[in-house]
Amino acid sequence: MSYHPREDIAQRFAEIHPPLGAVAALEEANRCLYCFDAPCTAACPTHIDVPRFIKKIASGNLRGSAATILDANILGASCSRVCPVDVLCEGACVLHRYNKEPIEIGRLQRHAMDHFYSNGAKLPFAPAAERDAKVACIGAGPASLACAAELRRHGCGVTIFERRPLAGGLNTYGVAEYKLRPADSLREVELVKSLGVEFRFGVSVGNDITVEELERNYGAIFLAVGLGPADPLALPGEELVEVVDALRFIADYKTAQTISVGRHVVVMGGGNTAIDAANAALRLGAEEVYLVYRRSEREMPAFQFEYENAKLEGVRFRFQTQPVAVRAGALECVRMELGEPDQSGRRRPEPVAGSNFSIECDMLIPAIGQSRFLEFLSELRGVELRDGNVVVDPETGRTSNPRYYAGGDCINGGREVVDAVAEGKRAGAAIAKWLT
Repeated sequence: MSYHPREDIAQRFAEIHPPLGAVAALEEANRCLYCFDAPCTAACPTHIDVPRFIKKIASGNLRGSAATILDANILGASCSRVCPVDVLCEGACVLHRYNKEPIEIGRLQRHAMDHFYSNGAKLPFAPAAERDAKVACIGAGPASLACAAELRRHGCGVTIFERRPLAGGLNTYGVAEYKLRPADSLREVELVKSLGVEFRFGVSVGNDITVEELERNYGAIFLAVGLGPADPLALPGEELVEVVDALRFIADYKTAQTISVGRHVVVMGGGNTAIDAANAALRLGAEEVYLVYRRSEREMPAFQFEYENAKLEGVRFRFQTQPVAVRAGALECVRMELGEPDQSGRRRPEPVAGSNFSIECDMLIPAIGQSRFLEFLSELRGVELRDGNVVVDPETGRTSNPRYYAGGDCINGGREVVDAVAEGKRAGAAIAKWLT
């Protein structure tokens, strides 16, 4: 695997959460109360023993701290950077009850994991004795990496099939550079690879290798295909400006750097990906970036801290605004009013007659959702789908076809990296048990 970043990317995408120094980490670790039945551990989808790893930092045992993290979460380094800690572990910290700042769990986790990777990255565990059991994982994102690591700990042979040239999924291609750099994602891939996991890149299941071949050669198959291409935009006149969907835009500047950013950029959407794309456009040199969202600030699905950070970056927000057409150098929009709640529980936006206005625009970045790989998933015999997602037993990740398990975005519609890791790990343990 090779990755050659543009020289100025690191300068343009300085981290929003820089690492803690040794003294600061020690001071922060000593603030922890080391709670019994800690709510922070319960709030973590992978249930990292937070008090234990922090106490090891306080005692100067950084390797032991990393071992505690890795025992629960093989992607502990990336999760320390990208997890929404405000609403997970740090949000559950008991110090909130005393009107004190929560322990900076994410940055302490990163401190331990950075030390681990800077000092040989030698795993504290090894694969079990080899068993006559082989598993295929489709997709090389966080769910598959976690599943593969768990399977190797049980001695199962694992091959990961990935259609793209690099592993890591959204960690490599889709998370904003200022949160997680491709090199940091790829070193975790190498860690999983060191367990004896085989990777086959540039292989599209259904085209380069058939489902029948997989079923013939592997005892179980883990589906971690993620989400599909961006939903179509279908705006009149969209050919008049450069239109690049948000995930393609982020993936390009992280790995290829072939797309030039516009001077006047408009991002469509209200989620975290929309905010990542808007921030990136500014850091890449756009003079002005608007984020337009058809509902209000209150209904926006992005996390509050992401929204606040984007305002600091200089992104300008236009709420209750819906693009309706592209004109030469401008995006025509209409103002929206909010009515009764729809099926999502958010108020339904309706256009206000005669409220059309324009925003200067030479580049449009939609972040309005992704399709599903329905054609491929529907070919899998006996695998039930519901609303485009693979249906699984939440305890094991098993589908309605006992040979297939699944995790990640293809079962949850797009959640956090740590959720995918938790789902992959659960499925790996269940597959190993079933194959026994």
